[in-house]
Amino acid sequence: MNLKLKIWRQKDAHDKGHFEDYHVENVSEGSSFLEMLDILNNNLIHEGKEPIAFDHDCREGICGMCSLFIDGRAHGPDDDITTCQLHMRKFKDGDTITIEPWRSKAFPVIKDLVVDRSAYDKILQAGGYISVNTGGVPDANAIPIPKKNADESMDAAACIGCGACVATCKNGSAMLFVAARVSSLALLPQGKVEAARRAKAMVAKMDELGFGGCTNTGACEAECPKGISIAHIARLNREFLCAKLKD
Repeated sequence: MNLKLKIWRQKDAHDKGHFEDYHVENVSEGSSFLEMLDILNNNLIHEGKEPIAFDHDCREGICGMCSLFIDGRAHGPDDDITTCQLHMRKFKDGDTITIEPWRSKAFPVIKDLVVDRSAYDKILQAGGYISVNTGGVPDANAIPIPKKNADESMDAAACIGCGACVATCKNGSAMLFVAARVSSLALLPQGKVEAARRAKAMVAKMDELGFGGCTNTGACEAECPKGISIAHIARLNREFLCAKLKD
């Protein structure tokens, strides 16, 4: 496959940034999208040019680092996958592919396609954990948890914090991310002790960091690589409202 790439280049957070055109040739349909970018960077290095900066780590769809906006979609033209799981067979020979970083006030561009997603870490530090003393490690069957609750908690915990929901949302909302983190703990007995404090603290930090409000368009769920349901947002709203009523 021979492809034309329109890639966002930006030296740092203060640079205005711009698109640059590149060409890659003889790319296998079996290659992953990131392997295609590796080929391009290898060519640029051999030409004495600066390679394109982009995030990646596990390349197994687990870490969420491979955050790219490809042809107007988070993680590209496929469903329920991360960028590292996207393969070139989803494109055609001669295609022009536009590649951008996440676009969000809360995720400033560091360089090229790399954005600063430390805002997510700050939200988690505000309350996405259990800090109460739970004593020794009990047997797994010592605390009965309804299977429905356990399944929903595990579904919410599948969130990899990639930021696709924020990048896709027209408001730049982080509600799906926060809801998944709150929901994964709210459904378990260990998480109920700090439930009120957690919901208030995480929502307050989300607002402080400049994320937008949720208007329930469902775009976040549609582009989430792990298929996190917006039903978790409803649970977050209930947890937050209950916490405020207790106050």
